[in-house]
Amino acid sequence: MDKKSTMGKWFKSGAPWIWMTGGAVSLSLVAVLGLLLLIGWRGLVYFWPHPIYEWQLEDASGNKSVLIGEINDSEQVPVERLRAAGLPLQGEEREVLTRYLVKTGNREFVDLDFRWVLETDIKSRTLPVEMAMIERTTNGNFYGYLVQAREDGVVHEQDLHKVLKRMLARSNGLSEQANALQKGPIGAINYQLEKLRLKERKAELENELTDQLKAELASERQALNDRYQVLEQELFSLRSQADRDAITVRDMRGELVTMPMSKVLDVVWPNDMSLPAKVGHWFHQIGKFVTGEPREANTEGGVFPAIFGTVFMVILMAIIVTPLGVVAAVYLHEYAGKNSLTKLIRIAVINLAGVPSIVYGVFGLGFFVYTLGGSIDALFYPEALPSPTFGSPGVIWSALTLAILTLPVVIVSTEEGLARIPSTIRQGSLALGATQAETLWRIVLPMASPAIMTGLILAIARAAGEVAPLMLVGVVKLAPTLPMDGNFPYLHVERKFMHLGFHIYDVGFQSPNVEAARPLVYATSFLLVTVIVGLNLTAIGIRNHLREKFRSLEH
Repeated sequence: MDKKSTMGKWFKSGAPWIWMTGGAVSLSLVAVLGLLLLIGWRGLVYFWPHPIYEWQLEDASGNKSVLIGEINDSEQVPVERLRAAGLPLQGEEREVLTRYLVKTGNREFVDLDFRWVLETDIKSRTLPVEMAMIERTTNGNFYGYLVQAREDGVVHEQDLHKVLKRMLARSNGLSEQANALQKGPIGAINYQLEKLRLKERKAELENELTDQLKAELASERQALNDRYQVLEQELFSLRSQADRDAITVRDMRGELVTMPMSKVLDVVWPNDMSLPAKVGHWFHQIGKFVTGEPREANTEGGVFPAIFGTVFMVILMAIIVTPLGVVAAVYLHEYAGKNSLTKLIRIAVINLAGVPSIVYGVFGLGFFVYTLGGSIDALFYPEALPSPTFGSPGVIWSALTLAILTLPVVIVSTEEGLARIPSTIRQGSLALGATQAETLWRIVLPMASPAIMTGLILAIARAAGEVAPLMLVGVVKLAPTLPMDGNFPYLHVERKFMHLGFHIYDVGFQSPNVEAARPLVYATSFLLVTVIVGLNLTAIGIRNHLREKFRSLEH
């Protein structure tokens, strides 16, 4: 009886529910941290320099071959299943066999980038210290033995590590100069030539294309073309200089393959690297992934355009949604009467939060892109038609679509912040002679700013991970230029852009080589989470600063 009474008092005290709540929160945190660790581990291990093996193989028919590559995965396979698949395994007494998934590289000479190798076919496996991994601009990695290097007509066969370091520094420097020239001055000239064409077309539509204007435009165009010819010759000169040097590699077939240094990005010997060297190479590869541009249908290279597009779109969305949400919340809480219309508006705002995101994408495509963007083109850019300027998907329409998607979150959060402010503060301000607008601007909104920032944090977390609506209103697989460059007006919000979320979808589901793309899916997912966390931490820091700044107003 005493035990039952004690248990009854314990339950009535609410302690069990506190423990259950704490346990649920702890499990949630463990699950989230476990997920992040899994994504981070599977993604970051991709950049580690893996050992490169050389196998001597002989199948059941007696065919011998040499295989060079990295072990990507391994699995245990029942012997009965292998026999059912038609493999001759006479005399095999083991119940399971190990087979390895080997990344072979050398894409232009090997049918498959990945190949399964059964342990019964392996006669020997070695880790040659002289085995090189060559990262290239096209066709992925190349594995083989570096035989010689040709530098400015001089053939080197000794001390190749030092020679390669010097040659790589030169070729990479020339490639960077060529890319900077192509994207900078040459890109600016192409942009100015297009502006001249549109200027001429606009004058023609307005019947203002005089002979004098034609002559002026022709003179400007000729000057730009002359400048373009000079820069083009400089570009060709840089490319020819980059093609001066070359390396010769012996591959798994025993053939000698010569590669120009202009196609080589890096050369490493993973089997001959110490632990500090591997750590340094790992950080170097992560840096290239974050700052580089994608190659090979997004399965190689970096994701900087996607990072820039994601951050730029989220910031633009925040600039749009914050004033709209705050104004709507202020009207609903401070000015609107408590009638049926206000209740209807509140219900509509709450229901907007439950609309599927793809519906917002369809709305953005129909209203923003085709209706609003098409009207802007007809009014302000008729000379560019039928090629659309704002009448096609772009970063501005993506930001507006996500602003509408996240608007209910900002409105509800701001209203809750306004409701927590005592009415006596408003009455005291009005009693001292301030108008309602001055009270809102100087007292109420500063005190509600932490709640506004909370709504913005939730909006950023929701918008940064959205993909479905963006596929309709602006995001693309590969954007040739960033939404920001050195050409006036510098911010080109009408351009299409890349996004980390869409990059994950494209690499994971649209890639022609699933095995090669799988580690990049984890790496990009981890990077997307990192970007979202970074944006949220920035907003949280601003919120905490505002909370401390206006804390005195609460007293």
